[in-house]
Amino acid sequence: MNRQDATFTFLAAFFVVVLVLTNVVGVKLFLLFPEGRPGWMPGVGPLTLTAGLVTYPLTFLLTDLVSELWGKRRANFMVLMGFLMSLVMLAIIRLALALPASDLWNHRALGLDAQAMQRAFEATFSTQGLLLFASMLAYLLAQLADVRLYHFWWRVTKGKHMWIRNNGSTAISQLIDTTIVNAIFLRGALHMEWGQIVEMIVAVYLCKLVLAVLDTPLLYLARSVLRRRLGIQAEAAPLQAPLD
Repeated sequence: MNRQDATFTFLAAFFVVVLVLTNVVGVKLFLLFPEGRPGWMPGVGPLTLTAGLVTYPLTFLLTDLVSELWGKRRANFMVLMGFLMSLVMLAIIRLALALPASDLWNHRALGLDAQAMQRAFEATFSTQGLLLFASMLAYLLAQLADVRLYHFWWRVTKGKHMWIRNNGSTAISQLIDTTIVNAIFLRGALHMEWGQIVEMIVAVYLCKLVLAVLDTPLLYLARSVLRRRLGIQAEAAPLQAPLD
């Protein structure tokens, strides 16, 4: 395996790990702006977000980096691999949930017996079917759109001004992701009114947009380091390495 393939393999593995962890930690909800939302954000009071917001933006950074260095084909391959590995993870979790709990499985310090541990395990790893469908659909469409849009902006800018294609692609693809997840789940499962759903979509999207802007320096740094490592000239076209 040459240096280019080894580097891509590392980035692809990193992408899959971050994506799988997003599905795991995403069950936790946390409060942002506990003292009340700032004036630029719609709504009032604290904003409830999933902990996956911390990790998921990294996947867009990684697809943009792979698009920058290897092109559309390998970026799409990484996205599809992440989708398949997420399905594998979900299948394994379903199997683990179905296994009967042993009486030896307990937490004496917290006073939890085997059945309490099983309920805690189920509460942590069980996912509502509609939320699962919405999140997987949103991931696939948004990530594939991100790759396509990245190369669209590459052509528009003629390979210059990476910040435009980075933020231009991520801003639109994150809007796709946020809209699909919230529209399907909040309407279908929680039966919220469309006005509340739109307010939630805008608030969550603004948070994601801030994170997208903040990760731009990281993309420039990663590209600089990997160009030196892989011997790629500045402003060079993607490697378009074959997937053989």
